[in-house]
Amino acid sequence: MGDLNSVVSIVRILEKPIQTIINNNAVTKCRAQFPQIRKTTIVDLVIWGNLGRDIENFYQINDHILIEGFVSLRDKKIDHLDSIVQKSKKVEITVIRAYPFF
Repeated sequence: MGDLNSVVSIVRILEKPIQTIINNNAVTKCRAQFPQIRKTTIVDLVIWGNLGRDIENFYQINDHILIEGFVSLRDKKIDHLDSIVQKSKKVEITVIRAYPFF
């Protein structure tokens, strides 16, 4: 059996969720932060379909939510002024369930 990169965690929403339409499917994206004391970890959340619309309508910046989803690493290119392109990885979580956390 293959490895599953599943995650269940509490995150704080850092920016307003934005919904876009890709190939007749609604996708909502926003950045979130894990609540850690020592080191700040910021991830990108990707939410598909009706769940994305619900998150866009009902949650705001600085709200905490409990999420279940799958972790993936995406390439991120950083352009500098001196024309050197650096590649780094960014963490992306595809959310399949979300719950309010008070």
